[in-house]
Order: sequence, then structure tokens, then C-alpha cells
Amino acid sequence: MMELTIKGQVYQFNFGMGFLREINKQTNMPVDGLPGVKKDVGFRYALMNLVNGDPDALVNILDVANKGQDPRVTRNILDDYIDDEDTDIDELTDTVMGFLENANATKKATNEIVETLEKEKQKMEAEEARKRELMA
Repeated sequence: MMELTIKGQVYQFNFGMGFLREINKQTNMPVDGLPGVKKDVGFRYALMNLVNGDPDALVNILDVANKGQDPRVTRNILDDYIDDEDTDIDELTDTVMGFLENANATKKATNEIVETLEKEKQKMEAEEARKRELMA
């Protein structure tokens, strides 16, 4: 369970099965070969946006992770927290990623996506290096 203190109030965030089910409902895609069947992929979509530094994805993930907790944080409170110049968004993103990488419900998908994105980044960097060599 992750905790954040915002304006003196402690909020709890749970990245378990309830979180996974809820966030997965937010985005779905058709399943190839099965007309009319859709698969919920909201977590993967939100996670990729989070990894890419999208603050809206960060707010959404925190909002869903706080669902069912008392006290309940609002999106406005989270927006204000993100907008606060004293909030280190990179550190907050790293903290959330750490919880997603370790929670039983999310760790496999999180680690797969992070690994895939890292491989793509390395591939792009190698391609850029080759282009520079050819131009030299």
C-alpha cells in the first residue's frame, strides 16, 4: 500500500486486483479472429503513457488506486498536487512505478512493458548511431 501526504492529509493507494480490474475497463480493443469480442487493456495503455511521462496518466493511475480508500482523493486534489511546484513529478512517477513493478497484480505486465520499451529505446539508439557513422 502506497501512501501520499497531500496538504497534511494522508491518502492510501492500492495497486491490487481491484485496481487492475477498474483501470483495465477504461480501454479495450477488438480481439483478432473473434468478431464482437473485446479485450480490456486499460492498464497497459495507462502504464505506457506513464512511462512516457504523461502527468494525466499519473493522475488517472493514482485516482483508480485510491478508489475504495478512506479518505478518498479527488482528481482536483491530485491535479493541484501535480501542479504544485514543490512536487517532484519524476520522483512520484518513479515511486508509482516501483509499486506497480512489485504488486502481485501488476508486476508481470509492468516488467514486460518496461523491458519492451527499453529494448525499443536501445534499438533506436543503435540505429541513430549507425546513421551518424554513415554520415561521418
